[in-house]
Amino acid sequence: MTAFYFLVFLSACAAAAATGSVFLPGPWYQALRKPAWTPPKKAFPIVWTTLYVASAIAATRIALTETPAPGLALWALQIALNTLWTPVFFGARRMGMGMIVIAALWLVLAVTTVLFLQTDLIAGLLMIPYFTWVGLAAALNWRIWRDNRDSA
Repeated sequence: MTAFYFLVFLSACAAAAATGSVFLPGPWYQALRKPAWTPPKKAFPIVWTTLYVASAIAATRIALTETPAPGLALWALQIALNTLWTPVFFGARRMGMGMIVIAALWLVLAVTTVLFLQTDLIAGLLMIPYFTWVGLAAALNWRIWRDNRDSA
């Protein structure tokens, strides 16, 4: 049963990741002004793969607890928001709307992480890097939006 849950959660993460293959940053994004602290392009697939695997493991651990429903409902919401951000930001090129999506994602991740920590310490700890990275991504989204209002 554990492997089944893990594969289901990992598949949801893969669906979110697939949006990055469909909605590529491309020349539009390359031309935008970005802060000096923008992570290098090659970091994103490495970091996201690691975070998605950790998140799937965390969700699997929660699925095996006595009361998985609240945590898994929040996990489902965060992966849906995660999946939505790429088509909004890169596909539609709506940086302001992307900011709304990623802010909602960050807030849902905060609640998810706290609930996971209360339900299963390891699951909660596995979510902290994801929550932190999305915070960085949200700050990056905001700076790019702020510094490129003429490109929106």
